[in-house]
Amino acid sequence: MVKNPDVYLLYEYSKKNAFTVRYKVTLSDAVDEEFLTQAAREAMTRFPYYSMKVGLDEGENYVLLPNDNPLPVLPEKEGRLMLGSEELGGHLFALTWREDTVWFNWAHCCCGAFGALFWIKTTLYQYLTKKYGKIAPPSDLKAVGTPVDDAEYAYADPDSLPTDDPLKRYEEGDSKVGMEQDYLYFLNPFAKNVYYYQIELESKPFMDYAKRIDGSPNSVLAAIMLKTTVRYFAERKDQHISAKIADDYRKDIGCDKSYRDFVRFLHVKYEWEMEKESIEKLSQRARGAILLQMQPENTFEWYRTLVDAQRGIDSQPDLRSKIKYARDHSIYRSDSRDTYMVSYVGRTDWGGMANYIRSAFTVTDGNLMLEVNALPDKFCVTFQMLSKDRKPLDRFCEILQEEGLPFTVSDRLIRYMPDLVLPKPEK
Repeated sequence: MVKNPDVYLLYEYSKKNAFTVRYKVTLSDAVDEEFLTQAAREAMTRFPYYSMKVGLDEGENYVLLPNDNPLPVLPEKEGRLMLGSEELGGHLFALTWREDTVWFNWAHCCCGAFGALFWIKTTLYQYLTKKYGKIAPPSDLKAVGTPVDDAEYAYADPDSLPTDDPLKRYEEGDSKVGMEQDYLYFLNPFAKNVYYYQIELESKPFMDYAKRIDGSPNSVLAAIMLKTTVRYFAERKDQHISAKIADDYRKDIGCDKSYRDFVRFLHVKYEWEMEKESIEKLSQRARGAILLQMQPENTFEWYRTLVDAQRGIDSQPDLRSKIKYARDHSIYRSDSRDTYMVSYVGRTDWGGMANYIRSAFTVTDGNLMLEVNALPDKFCVTFQMLSKDRKPLDRFCEILQEEGLPFTVSDRLIRYMPDLVLPKPEK
């Protein structure tokens, strides 16, 4: 592929869904601005593929160009960062901080959580060692000064992948449950703020519980969210409830070390009356659905569809046509609509840095969406809502209490998702 694959999500940009991500790390004491600025800029030298700015070539294709401007490190404010703006030196990555907390902000086109965590770890390692001295590094640390492996750039050739059909397909389907909440937000020009709550689950009780019912964090949370949605929404006999589960498929296509975003979506179809079942039974249903959809043949199909859409974008004559084509052929927009979503990065090796990190929450777009990170002693769950309605969170916490799972929950917070500034063709 000629074009940099990191650009294609930019064509799907909209004001209310800019495809940006925030990773919020609360440390054991107050942030030292000078150390953080030094550390952030040193760390970025290890990731040349993130030190980019967006341009347009003669064919009105978005392109990523090397960016020599210093990485922005700014005080956190109540408002949206404008990634790619002149104020931020054109950068698609930026840090903000306030008191004891650092926000890592980036454009999702460049990478997802898998790739961003390398940058986050390197930055925190630079910062914490400046402040406290020697700390045991994570086993996968990409240390400043180490060479960039070609495997970090890997992007598979879809034409080289097998074309066999999966042994059996999972019967999914759109769920319209909760769709009115999406409409209320996306069609209302005055709706700007979106919200989240921070839930901390104690690791040992939660994992003991998951093991006891032969579940995983994904399947257990999917089961809890099924009960949450049934207790929240009015029953619709003509509609099922659908869970969306994020799945990282990089190993299936031989891109294990790539920084790029290789995530597809799995689906779990539930009926309303299943709410009467135990979390164990609902978790088993989720695990069965997940395993069936994780056949490599499904991955190859998804990836080919993704790259076909990218090739279609390249074939359009101008930026307006490329944007329209991207929206009409988006693999994300055309995927089955779900009632809620669970996205779990998996266990993360923080090395000795874990002693200095109190919490780590991912903040993204989405409604009734759980973003999940794991620290050694706790799971940090971001419960995301488009509205101020707290009832879904209350139902979720109610079920945690019923299952005897210890937790704490924050007050309602505003996400302040970063926006993007993209170049326009010269008239």
